[in-house]
Amino acid sequence: MVNYLLPNHSELMLRLSSDPRNVSRVEAFVERIASQYKIAPDMYGNILISLTEAVNNAIIHGNCNDETKTVEVLLKETEDTIALRVRDEGRGFDFRSLPDPTAPENLTTIGGRGVFLMHQLSDSVDYEDNGSTVEMRFRLDEQR
Repeated sequence: MVNYLLPNHSELMLRLSSDPRNVSRVEAFVERIASQYKIAPDMYGNILISLTEAVNNAIIHGNCNDETKTVEVLLKETEDTIALRVRDEGRGFDFRSLPDPTAPENLTTIGGRGVFLMHQLSDSVDYEDNGSTVEMRFRLDEQR
């Protein structure tokens, strides 16, 4: 299931069933955002990677690949930012106690880098609902 809704010019939503193959649909959503907001190429990459990681985590870890559950992505525009909110139907996670993937003991560990990348590539990251909702914000180019 994939839905695009455009209730007004400042919101856009993507709804996906929790099938890992649906992660590939994030790129078309980001392309639509880039076109609508005239996103610079470097910001496009940051948004694509961050959102792909967040949706992947929501599908795999939040909803445990349960295709009866959905992941919702909501884009909201404010005066100078776009916020991408990813919500799953899981119990959440303790986002405060994630191991540092750059620590020497974790360099060879598989996984654990998605949240780190989201923090590095976005301007801010906030969690709600015990970690089952993440919001990443990106500052818009002032020359739009």
